[in-house]
Amino acid sequence: MATVSVDAVVDVPAQRVWDAIADVGAVHRRLLPGRVADARIEGDVRILTMPDGTVVRELILAVDHSLRRMAYTVTDGQRLPLTYHHAAFQVFAEGDRSRVVWVTDVLPHDMADLVRPRVQRGIAELKAVLESGR
Repeated sequence: MATVSVDAVVDVPAQRVWDAIADVGAVHRRLLPGRVADARIEGDVRILTMPDGTVVRELILAVDHSLRRMAYTVTDGQRLPLTYHHAAFQVFAEGDRSRVVWVTDVLPHDMADLVRPRVQRGIAELKAVLESGR
């Protein structure tokens, strides 16, 4: 399995960043408003609608407030030819700022080169939204 790991320092306190990440049903408003058009929760499944109408289903595996960690796996609607996709966000306090780490595991291995720029762009977008206070 290939792993893509990216991180960003966000000029926002860790608890505020965590509150946005842990609000899994509001990813379209609080984290990635340009990348995700809508989100809804059905049990442990997050259903994302992308701006182009594509629907992605993610099983929310963990929302751990003590670790400030949220993990999910894509179960349907993958845009890339992946056979496996698991990811986790974790938020660490760094004084008045925070560090967000986004680790994504994918199969097949050679897909990591296609996934990496998407995750890098995503964390940059997430950072910009959080720092803007939207």
